[in-house]
Amino acid sequence: MQNNKKKNFIDKIILKDIKNDKLIKIKTRFPPEPNGYLHIGHAKSIFTNFNIAKTYNGTCNLRFDDTNPYKEKKKYINFIKEDIKWLGYKWHGNEKYCSNYFEKFYKYAMILIKKGLAYVDNLNNKEIKIYRGSLTKKGINSPFRSRKIEENIMLFKKMKKGVFKEGYSCLRAKINMSSKRIILRDPVLYRIIKLKKHFKTINKWCIYPTYDFSHCISDYIEKVTHSICTLEFQDNKILYNWILKNIDVKKKPKQYEFARLNIEYSVLSKRKIKFLIEKKIIKEWSDPRLLTISGLRNRGYTPNSIKKFCYNVGLTKKENYIQFSFLEHCIRSDLDKKVNRAMAILYPIKVIIYSLPKNYKKIIKIPNHPKIKKLGTQKIILRREIYIDKNDFINNNHIIEKNVHIKWKAKLRYSYVIKSKKIILNSLNQTQTIYCKHYQNKCFKKNSKVKIIHWISKKESIKSKFKLYENLFVTRRPANKKNMIQYINKNSSKTICGLVQKDIIYKMLKNYIQFERIGYFFLNKNIKDKNITFTRITKLKKNKKCQK
Repeated sequence: MQNNKKKNFIDKIILKDIKNDKLIKIKTRFPPEPNGYLHIGHAKSIFTNFNIAKTYNGTCNLRFDDTNPYKEKKKYINFIKEDIKWLGYKWHGNEKYCSNYFEKFYKYAMILIKKGLAYVDNLNNKEIKIYRGSLTKKGINSPFRSRKIEENIMLFKKMKKGVFKEGYSCLRAKINMSSKRIILRDPVLYRIIKLKKHFKTINKWCIYPTYDFSHCISDYIEKVTHSICTLEFQDNKILYNWILKNIDVKKKPKQYEFARLNIEYSVLSKRKIKFLIEKKIIKEWSDPRLLTISGLRNRGYTPNSIKKFCYNVGLTKKENYIQFSFLEHCIRSDLDKKVNRAMAILYPIKVIIYSLPKNYKKIIKIPNHPKIKKLGTQKIILRREIYIDKNDFINNNHIIEKNVHIKWKAKLRYSYVIKSKKIILNSLNQTQTIYCKHYQNKCFKKNSKVKIIHWISKKESIKSKFKLYENLFVTRRPANKKNMIQYINKNSSKTICGLVQKDIIYKMLKNYIQFERIGYFFLNKNIKDKNITFTRITKLKKNKKCQK
């Protein structure tokens, strides 16, 4: 896939590296933190790292950044692995963990201390933040910055042994408190965490490295050649390189950044998604309205559609927002030529074609796909009693009154033209049954204003639930709002009880189908319900009238 497209800036970097060193073995990695589910932004990173490895005959590691026991949980490990496999990727060897390298991290930290490039600080988090300064104000040296090397070694060993309580001290790099880059103002390398067990190492460690310290060393240990991440880590690159330079390693990996993925009417931040769950806006990470990979899977998106999206979005250095409609375009283009068509009724109204005999039965052979003959044909049955959709009978603003006859005419898809002769209303003054007379197709002109409508014979129908989803937010960029809860779309989810054909399961291709004029649907077998439940993946781009 990647070879067929114009090379992006990372491709050009890799090709240049290969040219300069013919023996280079490309190795990338995908390093998620197991503190939530993966979202489509992660899918882009997965797509990038795994496809680069494949394109240049290299390998890609899966490494879990498990350096903060307060945030990470073992359950997320399995969800992440499942998502990667579902997307169709296989990592090199066994999955790896930063915790596998804790002994090595400790030794490298000691190297920095012995070089006078790291010190144990007793300022608390709030004080460190104040001393660090701001973009307009230089930082101030910690009063503990001038500790002697021997004292720092002794204190760091005590930290490791658990002598100090949590938050009492930390290990900081000694770089430059006057630097214009805040990241270089003596960043924290290690902190004490004793009140929470690590899901993997349990109580073996009570000091844990920060992401900035562990990430670059993990890349080095695994012999990663190209450490590819998003632009928010651009400033961290300086620290990445500083650490590798000062722990005296050879063949250093190089970090490259691309723009983070932003999609309209959605939030991708795990922190914000957790907030939505806490506020009970959504129940779980796999909600179909979310752009988590599991949410997209529950919505009915295919792995190929997500990869197609990532491929077409591409890699750039410029931050921008992608239209949600482009994601919908990718699933439509993936399903369009693969899935069969069928008719479904979301809001049923009974129609009795009184001009047909009571035992009337007409078998009609129709194509599974209007443009692709190889998908074959199906049979539908027309009988005297059918169901149509109320939206096809009358527009929602029109009120039918008792004893008032409405002249209404329509053409049944693949069959007769029908005209209303009598309308039966229920106690709420709503249309309950329409009595119609049928006419041959010669009464129908292709250029006439007669609407072609969908129908299902009563005897061939079965009840079904339709889950219809819209964007979770009504504003294009909810992540930028101070209170994003105010912009929740209250109509983002609804369930409708309608009708489908009894043999619908046999007309579907791998649980997918297009209900004409309504959209692409996915038969979600994970939903525990007695009724058949269809989830709408996306609406159709246009509701075109089929002249037949």
